[in-house]
Amino acid sequence: MDNQQKQRIIQEFVPGKQITLAHIIANPVQELCEKLGMIDMDNEAIGVMTITPTEAVIIGADVASKAGGVSIAFVDRFNGSLVVSGDVDAVESSVDAVLDVLGNKMHFDTVPITRT
Repeated sequence: MDNQQKQRIIQEFVPGKQITLAHIIANPVQELCEKLGMIDMDNEAIGVMTITPTEAVIIGADVASKAGGVSIAFVDRFNGSLVVSGDVDAVESSVDAVLDVLGNKMHFDTVPITRT
């Protein structure tokens, strides 16, 4: 039997209420859409967001879809990822709406929207 003391370390991830990524991709290349499984959609733009706590992505997806004119391309409540698609104005409106509701009404820390 080994007489050395073993040390056990427990790490815990405790995220704050935050949106860490809000990005809009205008005119994505077809290959990117295919890799994302978005082959049946006419994608002028894609909006990508990362939200913590991860369950809040459900709220974000609801807000984004109700902002109008976008499709929910992907939502992952375990990683906090949200991807919406549609025309550029609709995607921008939906991302703005999510930032507004989570940031201003629910007091999440937010980031500015970035674009490519």
